[in-house]
Amino acid sequence: MDDHSCLADHVDCYCVDKVRMGSHSTVSQYTYLCTASHDYTDPTMPLTSAPIVIGDGVWIAADVFIGPGVAIGDGAVIGARSSVYRNIGPWTVVAGNPAMFIKKREIGFA
Repeated sequence: MDDHSCLADHVDCYCVDKVRMGSHSTVSQYTYLCTASHDYTDPTMPLTSAPIVIGDGVWIAADVFIGPGVAIGDGAVIGARSSVYRNIGPWTVVAGNPAMFIKKREIGFA
């Protein structure tokens, strides 16, 4: 975790592999960061793993699932209760199961 980032209460960080979190990012309550799964194509179903990378200035809202090997780009917002199985580009807002593009994130200053 880089500076000024936080994991809220009740975040489950299943870190069989690495989880990297950039600066000024927030992972909200009840989110599940899952770096492992099983190879269901093999009869012995061996454990597989891949890192999760969360960029700078990211907000992952409440109760989100992030799967193994996913990278979340800088400035992205993941809507509450979303499931993320693929990389999310920078400065985008996504939501749903599976998470889908909603719009580009633009920050206005008054």
